Amino acid sequence: MTARLSLYQKAENELYKMDSSVKTKFYDFCHQFRLDPYHPSLDLKPLKGDGRIFRAKIDRSYRALLARAGVGADGIQQWLIVAVRHRKDVYDQLSVAVNRVTGEIEFVDLGVVGQSVLQRAGLQLTPATDDHDAPAPDEQAVPAEPTPAPVVTEQPAALTEPFLTGCAPEDLRRLGVADALIDVVLTVTTEEELDQLIVGAPRLTAEVLTGLGSGMSVDEVEREITQPASAELEPGFENDMAAALTRTTVTTVDDDIRNVLAEGDFRAWKVYLHPTQRKTVERNYSGPARVSGGPGTGKTIVALHRVARLAAALPPGHGKPILLTTYTKNLTADLRSRLTSLMDPALLGRIDIKHIDQLAQNVLNENTAPGAQRGLITDDRALDVLREVLFEHDEQRWEAEFLFDEWEQIVLGQSLATRQGYFKARRAGMGRALNRPERAAVWKLLDQFTLRLGGMGRETWAQAAERAARYEMERARKIHHRAEHKAEIGGGDLAHLDDNSSAMRYLHHRYRHIVVDEAQDLSPAHWKMLRAMVASGPDDLFIASDTHQRIYDRQVTLSTVGVNIRGRSSKLTLSYRTTQEILDQAARVVHGATYDDLDDGTDTLDGYHSLLHGPAPEYVACADWTDEITQLAEALKQWREDIAQPAEDGTVRDPSGTMAVCVADGEMAGRVATDLEMKHGITTATLTKDGPQGGGEVHIGTMHRFKGLEYQKLAVVGASDGVLPRTGLIEKYATTDPKRYERELKKSRNQLFVAATRARDALRISWHGRPSPFLPL
Repeated sequence: MTARLSLYQKAENELYKMDSSVKTKFYDFCHQFRLDPYHPSLDLKPLKGDGRIFRAKIDRSYRALLARAGVGADGIQQWLIVAVRHRKDVYDQLSVAVNRVTGEIEFVDLGVVGQSVLQRAGLQLTPATDDHDAPAPDEQAVPAEPTPAPVVTEQPAALTEPFLTGCAPEDLRRLGVADALIDVVLTVTTEEELDQLIVGAPRLTAEVLTGLGSGMSVDEVEREITQPASAELEPGFENDMAAALTRTTVTTVDDDIRNVLAEGDFRAWKVYLHPTQRKTVERNYSGPARVSGGPGTGKTIVALHRVARLAAALPPGHGKPILLTTYTKNLTADLRSRLTSLMDPALLGRIDIKHIDQLAQNVLNENTAPGAQRGLITDDRALDVLREVLFEHDEQRWEAEFLFDEWEQIVLGQSLATRQGYFKARRAGMGRALNRPERAAVWKLLDQFTLRLGGMGRETWAQAAERAARYEMERARKIHHRAEHKAEIGGGDLAHLDDNSSAMRYLHHRYRHIVVDEAQDLSPAHWKMLRAMVASGPDDLFIASDTHQRIYDRQVTLSTVGVNIRGRSSKLTLSYRTTQEILDQAARVVHGATYDDLDDGTDTLDGYHSLLHGPAPEYVACADWTDEITQLAEALKQWREDIAQPAEDGTVRDPSGTMAVCVADGEMAGRVATDLEMKHGITTATLTKDGPQGGGEVHIGTMHRFKGLEYQKLAVVGASDGVLPRTGLIEKYATTDPKRYERELKKSRNQLFVAATRARDALRISWHGRPSPFLPL
């Protein structure tokens, strides 16, 4: 190999949209270029504009545009592919530079900027013949159109009021806008022109302009966007392309790329980490740390890169010293798949990837004799058992739901083992106050309930988590005791004291680092278990959360379970998944409600925004259920047609798995699937805890199942009053337990918020009867 190749992010996006035959030829090109970049067949030549950019032949029609990126430590010349274009689209008015704020390589193509904007800036790009790109005789090519290359001509500037008033060139330069675009930016006169410029701009420039365009002041943009992305740069950094390449997130081209190109999903090969997220990933923390942010801001991506960074720093050895966990099984499978694309298989083998309940079960199995394990029981079945206990005691003062919450949130949540402990327990946020005699009566009933479950050989998931937490806390206590004992006897290895496996477990904590995704849904028992599994110290716990997406009634103050995140929190505000139009409507769903920050503060969606734009969400009122399903079917067929539209190269995209229908409960999911298939011929796949079941083109599931997923086009059906929220189930709390009532309303709001933000490009919400009061109509 005489050259090393890397791919710029925008080049990846261009390749993803191209025909598979072009991708295969691109692989062959990369292979040849790495062997000999100056091979005659590649026809490597500098462009007429920026001397740092070269163009080379992929085939008779497509060209790779490359920038020299210095020489690596091993003496090999480094090249960065900044674009892949059809030969007729190659312009010479291109530039690469090192950004003064991030120190990254940036590629700018003025050809994507609107002509009216360029004319006001005094520029015009006009085609020019590029005769050196004629195909070789043996290619038997049809005559090609002249290759456009720019000729810059002066144009009179129009006297029109700029859109970004109050911004001077020095402001844009300080904020990190690419030098090649500063003059152009100041000539923009409409929001549409700004959006057009943002689409083709380097990422930091796009974020800065989006912030300014949305009304943020220069100081606000500098504080919230520029400073988090800034890097410490040495003098002369602007000319050191090799150092800039190390700061630029790229895809390294190697032999493994063949399989990816053959699969066609080029973007899935790498999880992109943005400069504003990188500091959170790479920072060394003195203790537990948390990153928060709204849907699509990249919290999970940050968590995954954090795992990869911690794994890369591990000393040689065996075992799995890093835990990556989340709340549900299907999310765990997604995390494993995405992490596989980031890491070397050897390092991946040192990471334990388990959902939180699986982790608890492993602890219980480890501490329970064979045959003595308790069977798990659903919460609904456990509630029936509690009702039986209440009936037998002729108890009518409390409803089973209230006592079940008291048991899960207070008794299990605080690991209360005695009546005296329950008498002293704090019940903040539970709503209904209980005096001492009432607590005594409640304790007696819950004790009977627990004994009844034990007699059946059953326990709930919450019970299992609480028991696992107690085992882990006892393990941590013994580890601490041994460490103290080791110090008292003058050090030395304690392994000789007990060489059986049960004793060895008390020498060290189970994990060196723990990373938690979707942390807002974990219970107090889960947190106590995790806290006990890793020793307190640098980089022990890393937490990704958004309390606006909490869909279970589990509000935890982390400091009360031994997890102190004070001073080690960061927030992401830029969405990379959902359009601004969808975000605006989703934010209105939860507007006015108060959200915690997993500690003693509050969390908001202030500053939450997107660089993406699309159609406004569609709200559809229907006459009845039949009408709603009929209109849904028509919309799905139209979406299918839109997605399957042939691309310019003639390829047709399969719409399967890009569309989804979200409903409030499992019964409604079944009705929708049956009606779509039987009456309208639309095949479906049902979302389960193990992922989509069935090979249908449209995914259908409850709002709970859509957690962590995303779809190009998504419909929410049955968004009626009485369904969102389920007034028949919670209305009774309005007078008997107002705080519980408010919690239930917030949970329903959060479910709708989660559902709406699963859509990337198009969102459609329908109902019959009265619409849900949560809809921003």
